[in-house]
Order: sequence, then C-alpha cells, then structure tokens
Amino acid sequence: MNTLHRTALFAAAGTALVLSLTACQGDGDANSAPASGSSVNVQSPSGKATDASGTTGSANSAGSGSSSGSTGSNGGGGSTKASGSSGSSGSASSGEQASASTPVCAAGDVHITAATQDGPPYTHIVLTAKNTSRHSCRLTGFPHIQFLESHKQDVPAVAKSKPEAPVVLAAGDPAYALVKLSDGGREEDNEPVTAFSVMLAGDPTVIAVTAPGSGGIAVDPAKALTGYWTPELRNGADDF
Repeated sequence: MNTLHRTALFAAAGTALVLSLTACQGDGDANSAPASGSSVNVQSPSGKATDASGTTGSANSAGSGSSSGSTGSNGGGGSTKASGSSGSSGSASSGEQASASTPVCAAGDVHITAATQDGPPYTHIVLTAKNTSRHSCRLTGFPHIQFLESHKQDVPAVAKSKPEAPVVLAAGDPAYALVKLSDGGREEDNEPVTAFSVMLAGDPTVIAVTAPGSGGIAVDPAKALTGYWTPELRNGADDF
C-alpha cells in the first residue's frame, strides 16, 4: 500500500510539473508574437516609422509611452507626406494627359524659317517653327530635312537634343531645331543649297524653306545632322 501510494504521489507531481512548464511556454509565445490584427512598424528610408499594415496610429500600440508617442507623431508625418506625394503624382499625370490631348502640329499650323548661327564658317543653322494657328498644338520629334535632290534620305537626328517634356506651342509661340551643316573644313565635300525641304513628324506635307544668306548655305551631306524641336534656342556645341 505504501509503495502504491508513493507511486501515485510521484505521478501527480509529474503531471503538475508538465502543466506548469506548458503554461510558462504559452505565456512566452504570446508575448513574442504580435496579436492577431495588430500592425507592424517598419523603418522607412527617411528614418521615420511607417505602418506596414497601412493604418495610422498603429505605432502607438508598441513600445513604452514616451517612445510610442514619438513614433505615432512620426507615423502621422509620414502619412501626410505620402498623401502630398500622391497629389504631386496626380498633378504630373494630369499634365501629361493635357499634353497628350493637344493636337499634333500640322504643316498648316506653323511657319518655318531658317537663320545662320554663330559666325563664318557657318556650320549650323536654326530652324524656327512658329505656331501661326489660333489654337495650341504639339510639335513632336524632329524636322525631317532633305537638303539636296541627289540625297533623298533624311538628315539624321541627334538623340542628345531630345527634350524631356513634350513641346506644346500656344498660338504665336515658336519652337527651335538646330541643324548642323558641316564641320567647317576646307577639305569637305560641301554643296551649295539655296532652298531645302522640311516635313513634320506625322505629316507628309513637304514644306519648302529658303536657306539663309544671299548665296545660300554650304552643306556636306555626310556631316549634316539635325536636333529635335525644343521650346528654347540652344547652343549647337552642346547638342552636337
């Protein structure tokens, strides 16, 4: 009887010990894991705490009273900046949509003239396309130029001169394109040009442009290059 009684006591004590350890382990897991539905704060590149769950004020649920108050304030600032960023993004999108909705300039919308740039030897000319219509239009790409009847291919364009934003011309506004004629050397195969043709992107209409100067211009077809249409007049050395 004594043996059986001691065995029963040992069994009961072992069971109580197991239950105690299980309860302690369960309390540790609850403290280490976030509760269901709680949000997790992550550190943004700006150094401010942001809420990974996307809800504001969740930073206040973590940390001590003083630190959580500071984190909550930062979280609120981050939320305000995010909304401001969204607003600016929307404004940029609206600007792009407005530019895209502007009709492309046709040959009948602009008047194109040519003028020499810098001094002799004249290696560059400037094309000016003035919007002579009564509405805004969008000038895309670069002028498609052919200087000589013997060279039917268009003058190549320089990608470096491409503007970042679309060129939208209000009524009366000009746009410019720099055109390289030659390198200015005496040994070049230059040919005299008194008039040449220009076409706008998207319009097959041929526009006849008079070359500047009383004797025209000297063009080396192998060296000729054109820039993109830009809203401001540029220096040829920068684009070519």
